[in-house]
Amino acid sequence: MKKFVSMLLAVVMLLSVMSFATAEGTTYRVAMITDYGDITDQSFNQTTYEACKAFCEANGIDFNYYKPAGDSTPERVAMVDAAVDEGYNVIVMPGYAFGGTIVEVQDIYPEVTFIMLDVGEGDLGGATLNSNVFSAVYQEELSGYMAGYAAVKLGYKHLGFLGGMAVPAVVRFGYGFVQGADAAAVELGLTDVAVEYVYGNQFYGDADITAYMDNWYQNLGVEVVFACGGGIYTSAAEAAVKVEGGKVIGVDTDQSFNINAAYGEGLTVTSAMKGLAPTVNTLLTETILNGNFAQYGGKIQTMGLISAEPTENYVQIPMETTQWSETFTQEDYKALVAKLFDGSIVVSNVIDAAPATTIVLNELGNIK
Repeated sequence: MKKFVSMLLAVVMLLSVMSFATAEGTTYRVAMITDYGDITDQSFNQTTYEACKAFCEANGIDFNYYKPAGDSTPERVAMVDAAVDEGYNVIVMPGYAFGGTIVEVQDIYPEVTFIMLDVGEGDLGGATLNSNVFSAVYQEELSGYMAGYAAVKLGYKHLGFLGGMAVPAVVRFGYGFVQGADAAAVELGLTDVAVEYVYGNQFYGDADITAYMDNWYQNLGVEVVFACGGGIYTSAAEAAVKVEGGKVIGVDTDQSFNINAAYGEGLTVTSAMKGLAPTVNTLLTETILNGNFAQYGGKIQTMGLISAEPTENYVQIPMETTQWSETFTQEDYKALVAKLFDGSIVVSNVIDAAPATTIVLNELGNIK
């Protein structure tokens, strides 16, 4: 009996070791660091955390996450130091705020693989990425376009865009949204479509922003607001529920589940999504299971449309929860994506000037 137990323990230990190893024999441990939010933000951090956790649980890989004490590069660097000290050698970092962090740590920890989401060239202050770093950026203008196009096709004529901060990703979402709304209005021959456009100058809702949204919905007659910036959607949703028929559009992930659960069913028209979870899964698979990170290292790769099939892309609106109608069906959406994919429709990603439109665009600066 003792011999059997010893053999069993040996097998368990062997399997445990094997579960952390690739074909090259490297043992991997994965850490995720939040930017300045937490893993319940219903946006970037939560999606990245859940994707990392699911991958690691499915593949028997040790995983942990770290939350900085505050919103600064030194505090984020401290979390990288802590993760490396504790033996984590694949570190996933979501959001532009990690630009300064990676510049500091990539030379210090050349043996660590860093996977970043949404850190672009402009976030690096002129630095380049080492071979141990990869960053995925997204064509937010495309999913923004899809959301704006869908909103007007679904019958909404007075739209609002509430951005978090005017960082490149948010601006691309916003200007894409405006272009999509404009294209749909032109197709339908509408001359009374308008977009109110403002930034909260923060990525969370509060009483001041809610009051601003109250004015939009109750006094200006805004019907639907694209709330684009982490938790800032709370202010749009709180204002929307006070007005009959008030709606919101989510961002980054399919936010309908959280928004509808908190504020009422049917509040979300759609969400302008980017494939954070698929990116995490692809890069962890390539790094840990396939040993192919070398083909990604040192690169900033733009993720967008890879197919005429909507669900295969890194930018999309949700098939399951968009409020489809006879005026904009799933088939209509698939036709739109096919045109975007084959280049029949071109969406500008210019962010230093608002797109030219036939609809009314009221740029209102910052709330704060």
